[in-house]
Amino acid sequence: MAEQNQPTEFEIRDQADKMARELVRITQNIAFDEEALLDMVQESIGPVEHFFSNYTCAIMEMETKFKVLNEWFSLKYDGNPIESIKSRVKDYDSIMRKLIAKNLPRTLEAIEENINDIAGVRVICSFEEDIYRLARCLLQQDDVTLIRQKDYIRNPKPSGYRSLHLIVSIPIFLENEKKDVKVEVQLRTIAMDFWASLEHKLKYKKNIPPEKMEELTRELVDCANISASLDKRMQNIRNSILAPEQET
Repeated sequence: MAEQNQPTEFEIRDQADKMARELVRITQNIAFDEEALLDMVQESIGPVEHFFSNYTCAIMEMETKFKVLNEWFSLKYDGNPIESIKSRVKDYDSIMRKLIAKNLPRTLEAIEENINDIAGVRVICSFEEDIYRLARCLLQQDDVTLIRQKDYIRNPKPSGYRSLHLIVSIPIFLENEKKDVKVEVQLRTIAMDFWASLEHKLKYKKNIPPEKMEELTRELVDCANISASLDKRMQNIRNSILAPEQET
């Protein structure tokens, strides 16, 4: 008996053609969805990229200010007060952790308003006097606004940490606008920076027994006192060297 439901060759080809057209349609839809997804991602990421770009620009402005001061001081005093300049933009994860700790909304507006150290510039000097001289000259500039100052050199933290911290606002000039951006500036001597680097490494070590940690913490405080004494002695030596020239 002949099979009644067997499709003809024409029907097979027609079905295959329909399947091919459907596959093309599905593929086109997938491509369209991918493109739409990319556009959506760009719309979300774009403002974030511009936001962090502002802080990168602010760092460039601040570095330029210090480089100009360093050049000017080298001509006036025959020596460069700045040994090195380090900078960084705080990563997004660290910012989010700060927002969570402060119970703030996860928005760019909340970040800009409440987080002051997104842009950070660290200036390493040879002598304490250079720190205060540079800070004074920076704050005298009419486009620099001091928001907050913490002097951990004259008032060290209990841990022994010493540094001069400034939160300032400076303008950056974009295509069609001027925008004020906050920057944290830290000024330290070489000894202060070396000590802070060691203390930072100790703080994030999780496998040190508590009793050993206490011992190392006490040792660090002693080291901080020694480095502070060394900074003062080095400053006195430099002042003695410069005294005859200043009298002349």
